[in-house]
Amino acid sequence: MECVVLAAGEGKRMRPLTAKRPKVMLPLANRPMMEHLVLAAREAGITDFIFVVGYGEREIRRHFGDGSGLGIRIRYAPQRQQRGTADALNSARDLITGPFLLLNGDMILKASDIANLCTCHTPCMSTSKTDHPQDYGVVVVENGLVTTLEEKSKHLMSDQINAGAYFFSPDIFDYVDRVQSSCRGELELTDALLYYIEGKKLAAYQLSYWMDVGNPWDMLDANLTLMSNLSPGLVGTIEEGVTLHGTVIVGEGSVVKSGTYIEGPCIIGKNCRIGPHTFIRGATCIGDDCHIGHCSELKNSIIMNGTKIPHFNYIGDSIIGTGCNFGAGTKIANLRHDHANVRVCGKDTRRKKFGAVIGDGVQFGINCSINVGTIIGSNAQFAPNSYVSGCIGENAVIR
Repeated sequence: MECVVLAAGEGKRMRPLTAKRPKVMLPLANRPMMEHLVLAAREAGITDFIFVVGYGEREIRRHFGDGSGLGIRIRYAPQRQQRGTADALNSARDLITGPFLLLNGDMILKASDIANLCTCHTPCMSTSKTDHPQDYGVVVVENGLVTTLEEKSKHLMSDQINAGAYFFSPDIFDYVDRVQSSCRGELELTDALLYYIEGKKLAAYQLSYWMDVGNPWDMLDANLTLMSNLSPGLVGTIEEGVTLHGTVIVGEGSVVKSGTYIEGPCIIGKNCRIGPHTFIRGATCIGDDCHIGHCSELKNSIIMNGTKIPHFNYIGDSIIGTGCNFGAGTKIANLRHDHANVRVCGKDTRRKKFGAVIGDGVQFGINCSINVGTIIGSNAQFAPNSYVSGCIGENAVIR
């Protein structure tokens, strides 16, 4: 069976993290998020994949290649203009030879659900329950069939949503050909599904587990979930006087220096320098070639490749891009005084604790203070003692 993975979009809601990479290549548990989905599909028995690529496709092709490194076969279907999900599926049309699985590349699924979905009668849509269905396509299911599908409904008919995983036969393209441009100027796959719904043909399969990574702060929950089943692995050098609790992974060429205290789950990539006297708390992932130095504390954060957090820094509940540098004493706040939900650029994160989203190549002078819920665009620069709050654009220079 073939599995089509939609991976052509930028993921604008993930900015600034997607300024230099597609959303599906953002790291979770030190792997691109799409790789976790592909591995789950492989575990379910699928070995033939078609990746629909567009924005940032070079990075996807470079990482996955032909799939042989993962024991699978990958073919690529370019979507030259991102004109919607129906157009994305249509890009893979000539490579599809029979019944196929269709997955959005930016979600986390269990292998068991993927395997079960492949045993359903086509056409079949996966569904999931959520406490904020208004953010998705709301569905009504009766007697195992989808009877209603409405995108981002203001009048919620249920708490079930379209989860973005489908099992189709090639006859879906008969309906894709009929899709007209939506009010958003896109060709929407959901419009093709309405033909199935009208004919009472669209089956529903409710997933046992589903996680959507729609906003930067969703990465922290997904990161924790994916780290929860890992086994310890200490390939790097651990000096005497280091304390490790829980599941800790240290990559090849990395050195953890004396006096460092790490609470798992924690992943440290390759060729990193950690410590001395660093405190790393649970659910933290550190990419390759990073330096976390003396008396710095990290907690529940994602630190991407090549970032330096050298001394007397605090990073909590945050996502930090590649190649950033934190001057001594720079800290990120992650809790409001009134303990209300943190808002980022006016949007509710539904989190009591959230720090900042920092793009690639951001440089901080010493003793900078970054307020809770701040977003900083790539390559911004901040003078010593800067107070940083709100939404800061790319290439900003604060003197």
